[in-house]
Amino acid sequence: MTGSGTRLPMFPLSAVLFPHSTMPLHVFEPRYRTLVRDCLEGDPRFGVVLIERGSEVGGGDVRATLGTRGVITRAAELPDGRWVLEVRGETVVQIDEWLPDDPYPLALVREPETVPDPAHPGALLDEAAQRVRRARGMLSEHGGGAPLDPGHPLDGGGDPDRAAWQICGAAPLSAYDAQRLLVADGPTERLSLLVELMDDLEQDLRRMLAGE
Repeated sequence: MTGSGTRLPMFPLSAVLFPHSTMPLHVFEPRYRTLVRDCLEGDPRFGVVLIERGSEVGGGDVRATLGTRGVITRAAELPDGRWVLEVRGETVVQIDEWLPDDPYPLALVREPETVPDPAHPGALLDEAAQRVRRARGMLSEHGGGAPLDPGHPLDGGGDPDRAAWQICGAAPLSAYDAQRLLVADGPTERLSLLVELMDDLEQDLRRMLAGE
């Protein structure tokens, strides 16, 4: 028996897409090429959900129950049929039911009810942004990617919820920690956890540089 919810194509990945952040995707598996073509011919939105156990290729994976609905903002098809995409996260979605993977993963999803944040994140926004910029800078000094562009937007245009997502999207995180942030209840809890994660990362980097 099929439950309620919106039917949405799904792209399970070993990575997390945050709302208000962008993700590049290289699509090579035949079923996901079909997904991209269907999206571009109709609704350009699909869900991105973390694979908690298993592989991105071939199915048989265990998927998270909370993901993000994204929209294709750029798409280029390569001569061999692969696709290169840019996807922007729109909103968190709860997966209510997985449908048969035919011709690609599909699910019934809904947007979780928004619970008002009991406290404005206030100074946490600035602290988290500074921690992310510092961590990115420390990693770049030792071959761990590029520092964050000073002009990269992290203020959410004055919207604290959007700003919290943008800061999370810029942070150097494992997929596991990114999923912890995705499921957090509101921007204050999300940013508090992010500050803890960046503090742990800085301590690990300092120990590594000290040769401990």
